[in-house]
Amino acid sequence: MNSSLRPGPSRWRRAASIVLAAAWTRPETATPPSRPPPAEGFRLLLLQRSPHQGFMPGAHVFPGGVLDAADRSADWLGLFAPHHGPPGFGLGPAPFSQAAFPSLPHTGDSNADNTGALPEDVAFRICAVREAFEEAGVLLLRPRSSPPGPAPGPGLALEPPPGLAAWRARVRRDPRHFLRLCAHLDCTPDIWALHNWSAWLTPFSRSATRRFDTAFFLCCLREPPPVYPDLAEVVGYQWSSPSETTESFLSKEIWLAPPQFYEVRRLANFASFSDLHKFCLGRALEGLERWLPIVLLTADGMVHLLPGKPTFWKILCLTEKKTEEIMKEGNRHLYDIHVTVQSKHKHVYPKNSVVSKSHL
Repeated sequence: MNSSLRPGPSRWRRAASIVLAAAWTRPETATPPSRPPPAEGFRLLLLQRSPHQGFMPGAHVFPGGVLDAADRSADWLGLFAPHHGPPGFGLGPAPFSQAAFPSLPHTGDSNADNTGALPEDVAFRICAVREAFEEAGVLLLRPRSSPPGPAPGPGLALEPPPGLAAWRARVRRDPRHFLRLCAHLDCTPDIWALHNWSAWLTPFSRSATRRFDTAFFLCCLREPPPVYPDLAEVVGYQWSSPSETTESFLSKEIWLAPPQFYEVRRLANFASFSDLHKFCLGRALEGLERWLPIVLLTADGMVHLLPGKPTFWKILCLTEKKTEEIMKEGNRHLYDIHVTVQSKHKHVYPKNSVVSKSHL
């Protein structure tokens, strides 16, 4: 990509993030669980970023990262054969493209250009699966001998192979090693278990030099896999339901950026794991909305405005302190979500919530 939305140091980079939702039921043994099952019947994987990271330090996020040229390499074609290949790779018809933001200029990112052999919906899924392995040690792989097409039910992460740490170190140094790991295990990334969910653009900020165009996928897993934080970019993790995550946010135990908070509140609409999985399957061919928050600075906080019809819906970030004080304290805000447009593409918006006492 060759230019940014506006002059200056801010650059767009394409990225992928994966929301892992795992079924969570009461154990059959007599031993009481450490925590009761969540009301929703599933929990989400949240990774805690290192406080030394330049982007969202200390935040709890979904696994994800920047698209690399290796994620769209022609070398993947041999691994996906003979069951899957161009043009659809068994994913079915491409969803209708009805993004809220019509187009993006090129980023000039040499690590991921448009010359790769794989379609974008495949490359972004490979990126999300690779990042889940790099950051959390979770392998969303599928044996090459599996029947063609998507599995009939929720996915299941692969058991960690011997030498997990060594493989992760190689992949972190060079993403091309992820394909070699898959070939070594005779597996492919389980791209069929990832469902289109949303897309977010990093808003402009005077202090930010990196901006991302991030595709969000949702993956339903039959059970939570073991998680191994890399202890570099990621220093901790937790499995928590949407309601538990919201409570942790309200009690100031964790920090969520606006997109993560928005998506957590969106997932709070589902009363069970099966409801969530059926919803993902039912809207598989629908379009996605790509959201570019517009940040309005106020005397005592910020307002994130997102385009919609017939008006705007907003993520309000309110605080009792002035902007200068907020920035000195690490960019802490209070969130309040107001939705004022009808949902489309068979998607859901967050439950309306007033979080007037919560801190990030």
